[in-house]
Amino acid sequence: MSSREISDAKNGITSRKEYGFRDPVVRNVVDKFVSRSDVGFAKYGSSLDDERRLKMKGLTKYLNDVQEELMDAVLYIQAARDELQDMSEEALIDRHRDEEI
Repeated sequence: MSSREISDAKNGITSRKEYGFRDPVVRNVVDKFVSRSDVGFAKYGSSLDDERRLKMKGLTKYLNDVQEELMDAVLYIQAARDELQDMSEEALIDRHRDEEI
């Protein structure tokens, strides 16, 4: 048994599927999904499928989670916009300084 198979068994991974990707962007997103799933399993000791099948969380809780995540996303978008604005203003200031020299 390989170290990967041992690790999979310890972490409850029962099967793996290999994918060929045409698009590296898609591959990167899939890699992030897998990584996020691994972090969630390590943190909570169960998968989303476990939660659903074992009725650990109901529809209302799922909807609340989605709403909270989307609210967080809006805040991250605003913070990124503010950061971009700050960077643009700093670039203008730097350009003005360069012109004065």
